Amino acid sequence: MQIFATGTLDDALNEVVENTNALPDPIRPWVVVAVGLLAAVLITVVLSFILTRMLRRIQGLAPDRTLRRMPLLLTLVFAFTKIALGVSFASSQWVTIWQFLLLLGLISSIAWLLIVAMGILEDILLAKYREDDGHPRRLAKIQTQVGLLRRVATALVITLAVAGALLTIPEVRALGAGLLASAGLISVVAALAVQSSLANVFAGLQIAFTDAIRVNDTVVVETQRGSIEEITLTYVVVLLLDGRRLIIPSTHFTTVPFENWSRRSTEISGSVLLDLNWNAPIEHLRTRTEQLLASTDLWDGRTGSLNVTDAIGGILKVTIALSARNPGDLYDLRNFIREHLIAELRRDYPDALPKPMMPGAAPA
Repeated sequence: MQIFATGTLDDALNEVVENTNALPDPIRPWVVVAVGLLAAVLITVVLSFILTRMLRRIQGLAPDRTLRRMPLLLTLVFAFTKIALGVSFASSQWVTIWQFLLLLGLISSIAWLLIVAMGILEDILLAKYREDDGHPRRLAKIQTQVGLLRRVATALVITLAVAGALLTIPEVRALGAGLLASAGLISVVAALAVQSSLANVFAGLQIAFTDAIRVNDTVVVETQRGSIEEITLTYVVVLLLDGRRLIIPSTHFTTVPFENWSRRSTEISGSVLLDLNWNAPIEHLRTRTEQLLASTDLWDGRTGSLNVTDAIGGILKVTIALSARNPGDLYDLRNFIREHLIAELRRDYPDALPKPMMPGAAPA
């Protein structure tokens, strides 16, 4: 109890050293180190248990994130061991190199702990908005922005960790003073060298916070349709209909026009085009179209009409206007209507379908 009543970790370990005076000198320092390691393990177990119980109350939180104890354990182990060695072997020369290595390990474990903590925080925020099923677009916006912010923060933490590790080396600190004197020239050269990369980074930030595209949006890019699968700092991943993934630089979405079929809502309209002869039963087709739309859940009830939109060269241009809740449903609905109408025309009204011309044959 006396150990936990002291104000600082150094005081606690000093008290452990005083309480181990009865032990033989070769064993006593290692007992202090062992006590520090045991305290690190106990604190990790207690904090992990409390954190796990808290996070399990949040729906949709990934269980693997709630059970990541390793970063916290390593941080406490490096911290306790470093202080224990300093207290127990203060007069030993070999402690210096170990203190340096432990400091590097402490910096790395703290960076890892911060990255994991940001991942858990992201899951907490997304789990909160997943419960609101009535606003999927809002969830997509939050998912896009929070994910991008986490990547920016992760890159910043890694950069600071590497800088902190380098600054522990005296030679590097001395070199830093000389580099600062020429910082102006270096910054100009670096800006020119990474101009395209920086442009993609700023474009990624612009995409996330101007709400041009979101995760799960349906887009048409480079004449190919797909959904936004991932938005990073420098590129966007588009999942195409056939399962391929199109990797596009972020600057493409800020400089080149593209189609976003779910910009404000997922509801979308489309059409089915049919080329028919003049004797086609238009009224029958209109009635059958209404019946087919009413028979499927793919149709959202907003738009459903059949009209003859043109008559050129002995061919009627029949356009069927449709609407659906999302692009995927619209794609299936168009195929559904087209297949059923063509099958019925071939069975009941074969003369209404234009006969394909053979290559080289002259028109009748």
